[in-house]
Amino acid sequence: MTDEEIDTSDSPPLGDDFFARAQWRMPGNKTAVTLSVDSEILKWFEAQGADFGQRVNAALKIYAQAHQD
Repeated sequence: MTDEEIDTSDSPPLGDDFFARAQWRMPGNKTAVTLSVDSEILKWFEAQGADFGQRVNAALKIYAQAHQD
């Protein structure tokens, strides 16, 4: 999908206040691991697109943040 094809009609404009509060965030270092997952889970993530590894990482990050002590 190109930028022109994305419908942003329901997105509010980003004004000076937004950019005054915005923070630059760099992704953390990645570590390659080998783990076993159910084949249907892997197939679902793979069906989401070529960047499925990033999506798995994002899902794990959300889960970890939700379960912090």
